[in-house]
Amino acid sequence: MDGTLAIDLGSSSTVVAFQAAGGGPIELVSLAPFSGATTGVIPSLIWVTSATADQALVGRQVQEAGLAWSESPQLCRDFKRRIGAGDSGSGRVCLLSPEQAGALLLQRIWASLPPELAPSRLVLTAPIDGYRGYRQWLEQASETLAVEEVALVDEPTAAAIGAGLPPGSRVLVVDLGGGTIDLSLVALDGGEGRAAPIAQLLRFGGRDLRGSRQALRCARVLGKAGLALGGRDLDHWIAAALLDGHPSGAPGSTAAMPGALLEAVEQLKCRLSTEQEASVLWCPPGEACRELRLNRPALEALLRGKGLLELLDDLLERVLAGARAEGLNLAAIDAVLPVGGSSRIPLIREWLRERCCGIPILDQRPIEAVAVGALALTPGVQIKDVLTRGVSLRRWDPRSDGYRWHPLFLAGQSWPTGQPLELVLACSRDGQRELDLVLGEPLDERRTEVVFRDGLPELCRRPAGEIRVEPWARQPAAIGLDPAGTRGLDRLRLRFQINGQAQLTMEREDLVSGLTSEPIALGPVR
Repeated sequence: MDGTLAIDLGSSSTVVAFQAAGGGPIELVSLAPFSGATTGVIPSLIWVTSATADQALVGRQVQEAGLAWSESPQLCRDFKRRIGAGDSGSGRVCLLSPEQAGALLLQRIWASLPPELAPSRLVLTAPIDGYRGYRQWLEQASETLAVEEVALVDEPTAAAIGAGLPPGSRVLVVDLGGGTIDLSLVALDGGEGRAAPIAQLLRFGGRDLRGSRQALRCARVLGKAGLALGGRDLDHWIAAALLDGHPSGAPGSTAAMPGALLEAVEQLKCRLSTEQEASVLWCPPGEACRELRLNRPALEALLRGKGLLELLDDLLERVLAGARAEGLNLAAIDAVLPVGGSSRIPLIREWLRERCCGIPILDQRPIEAVAVGALALTPGVQIKDVLTRGVSLRRWDPRSDGYRWHPLFLAGQSWPTGQPLELVLACSRDGQRELDLVLGEPLDERRTEVVFRDGLPELCRRPAGEIRVEPWARQPAAIGLDPAGTRGLDRLRLRFQINGQAQLTMEREDLVSGLTSEPIALGPVR
């Protein structure tokens, strides 16, 4: 079955999802023996016997072998965050580099796909703060995969689109993973007259697109804060409490914590997300099995006592400080998007509701939202081109009592467009019998310079005076008005799109007579 495969490589777990060509339901892909208890979710763990990784264990295999909590350099975990950083970064040492570990995981996933799936496109997600380095790694890692198309999207955009948010939204992404807590306030591409976010194709039809004119496009970070503390640290806290203050209960300390104990505690924590009380069996090697029991109030008291909520308050305040520097406050946020396994903890959800009161919290799919959004950002099987020149419409402005050029689509707009751009035009005089449509192409009269934001180079365009617009040589026919128009009265609602033949199309509605028209082609864009 042809279609698109999405892989959301995460620090603690990796999600694999598939959608058949032409649309249809999105399904998580079970990849035995790598998948964990949740179908399509693979623990991001690799156990290697040597640097060649010939006999590596992956995902669930590592857990079942009791090696998931080992401190041996044979265990590779938390490697996703360090991919593309230029070195191994801080953290534990593994026999493989982060790039090698990530590539090995991708290769094993691809080789283990069910025989009935034959994806022609692979889309992966990248952290927004390491997008460039991640892209370079992906270009190399995907060379050995037999797939015609490879695309890349940034994680906050994918998560927001997967949760159903429209382009142009401002989203607070609260990512509580296995090893880290990250809060990011991002503004998505898109909005009025601007290009909606799409995946960035790296390979299409077997052709390398690294030299294409595609721009690096990802969500704009308005505020960000994080800390290297996550779900695994919570497991240590719980295990220490259940064992009456085990000395290794501090975050990051794993030397004396048996792997089987931590795995049992993780199951207990997960069950308490849906139950008031839970118990699991822990069977230490050579000893009798022991029941571990915990209720939700005791767990919440433990997390409060460790200062988890104060930590989250501090991270949120740091994010909002960045937003205030952009002239925004909490009320300007369109939605809160919790992702990651620990975001399902009821205490975390309660904290979100209290701190983000009145803001919609989209927490229906915290684990797979990023993978689902990645599929939504790669619709169909066609490549979308971009405009090198924009197109504007001359319209009468009642406030200035004159004509001004209004941009319809800007340079960089992807086409074909998915949603129409709507515009309402008013009459400029009483008794007006027709309304002219005058279209033009903005002239590129801007100075460009390179600036660095968050360590990444960006092109900054500064206007050199008012942008001139060159009218099209061939203009569409005027629109007749019956009855005649009244000065300043909204008269026509126009909806513009760009079709697959690069033609600007328009449909109209007369707000007085109620008459509508089918879409007509106005002329080509470029």
